Amino acid sequence: METGTKHGQLMGYLVMFRLGNCAMASVGALLAAIVCVGLGGIWDFVVQVALSMIIVLLFTAAGNSLNDYFDREVDKVAHPGRPIPSGVVPPEGAWSASIIMFSVALILSIFINMYSVLIVLSAVLVMVYYEKTLKAKGFTGNIAISWLTGALFLFGGVAVDRLELAWILAALAFLATLGREIVKDIQDMEGDRGSRSTLPMRIGVRDAGKIASVALVAAVALSPMPYLLDLLSLWYVPFVAVADAIFIYCALIHFRNPEKGQRVAKLAMLVALLAFLFGGVF
Repeated sequence: METGTKHGQLMGYLVMFRLGNCAMASVGALLAAIVCVGLGGIWDFVVQVALSMIIVLLFTAAGNSLNDYFDREVDKVAHPGRPIPSGVVPPEGAWSASIIMFSVALILSIFINMYSVLIVLSAVLVMVYYEKTLKAKGFTGNIAISWLTGALFLFGGVAVDRLELAWILAALAFLATLGREIVKDIQDMEGDRGSRSTLPMRIGVRDAGKIASVALVAAVALSPMPYLLDLLSLWYVPFVAVADAIFIYCALIHFRNPEKGQRVAKLAMLVALLAFLFGGVF
């Protein structure tokens, strides 16, 4: 009986970590590294890239644990089957797990370079502050999530010492994510009332939509830089042109249909990532 209980608790922790999300984030760090140095160059940084993927996996699992810890009261109603409200994982266990994984991620980053240490340390601080405070604040929470998304790609690039390209990739991810997060808040406005103070609640749907569009168009304006600076090959151009067209479409369509707008923004981000990948590999 005791063995079964321990097995159930272990499975509860694994569910709380959301291993699928962890794996996708880890692959994101790998893709950023490949974009920055190409498939041939990646072999010169095998240890650093492997460490960066492990660090991202640990960080994502820690962030998910932290999320479940802070949302445990809300989840009793909204998601009663999750590990903490269902009683499988104790709240203090989730807290301890997140602290341990954040700490291990930070320690491992020392073996890459100091830039990696700074990125991981700042990301941990942003994540904790987001869960404690910024999540309910709306726009500052959007900025935090956008920064964390950009930091993932920056981290992957820093691991292979290609900061000159990594920052552009990170900036594009930041702007695109910011636009999508605002559009998502417009879509979820009714459900968020009473629990969050989002940008569309504060300044109105149309003005919030304009800010989202500015972020998306800014991403489009920044997108030619990798090719103009001779950082990526000609293969980048057709793919990024398609991504830019989708971003512009999103900047227009989300005013009429926020749900479609945020789906289109996600598609544009995927195509943009393919543009970087093709431009970096070929």
